[in-house]
Amino acid sequence: MDGIIKFDEQLCFGIYNANKKFNRFYQDVLSQYGLTYPQYFVLLVLWEHAPITVRELGSYVNLDSGTLTPLLKRLESKGWITKSRSKKDERVVNISLTEHGEAMHQEISDHVQTCFEILGMSKTEMIAALKVIDKVSSKLDEVDTQALKVAK
Repeated sequence: MDGIIKFDEQLCFGIYNANKKFNRFYQDVLSQYGLTYPQYFVLLVLWEHAPITVRELGSYVNLDSGTLTPLLKRLESKGWITKSRSKKDERVVNISLTEHGEAMHQEISDHVQTCFEILGMSKTEMIAALKVIDKVSSKLDEVDTQALKVAK
């Protein structure tokens, strides 16, 4: 059985399982604000970079317009953001935070931070974990998927 990777040694499953648990964790943390995990990520980007175009936002959160558009519609209908067409190019849609969206930044950040303290991980541990995850992600970006299909 040399060369065969056991189930509990599968990096992909470890990441998948952690992702499911993070989804559940964030859903519990964000439910009182009526936000989903992806909506929270969009708000994080907007709190740092708004106003921003839909295309720029999509590149930050790694979502295509087919996924991002309905998410933005829900945020807009809940009063978190506004959308407007660029005066220079009507094809470009700009996203801005509403007063409510801006006002909730500190409260949500404080709440998320408090919930993370419950995890019992230090900032150093979280940064180290993020570096490993970023390294895996970067390596996956470099993979030639065509080469994988013919590799034996």
